[in-house]
Amino acid sequence: MGDYRHTETGEVKSQGEWRRHYKNTSLPRTWTAATLQGLNLEAVLEAPKPTAGQYQTVARNGVEQDANGNWITAWAVRDMFADDAESTKAEKEAAYQAQLDSVAAEQGRAKRNKLLTASDWTQMNDSPLANEMKTAWATYRQELRDVTDLANWPNIAEDDWPIEP
Repeated sequence: MGDYRHTETGEVKSQGEWRRHYKNTSLPRTWTAATLQGLNLEAVLEAPKPTAGQYQTVARNGVEQDANGNWITAWAVRDMFADDAESTKAEKEAAYQAQLDSVAAEQGRAKRNKLLTASDWTQMNDSPLANEMKTAWATYRQELRDVTDLANWPNIAEDDWPIEP
């Protein structure tokens, strides 16, 4: 399905919205070139969405014609933050990143604590493990405790986590 642009008004709507607009008209399930011509509509092609940088968003920004005369989706890359009277763009970005880091750290600590709890049994006196395996598990558990000392903490990759023995 997709969007369609009215050739006279320039109004852009989805197929469902045009069906509701022409509610008293029986329209075929599949729209052909003749259907579009009869309704004075042109298909709007989906243009590739640009990649946003850090602290940017991408939003649809209407439609535009490409070099071939086709109507395509227009995209706008916008900064998430801007300078104002209260703070600079850089200060807002730093505060936002600090908030993201705080959430990531909380989630990382929760994962670490869950892994530690799941391996508590390995260090009990009545554990069925041989001493060599107990030592391997103790090393793993220490690596879990040290994960917060990694340079990229709290934004660590999945392969930065220690692997249980």
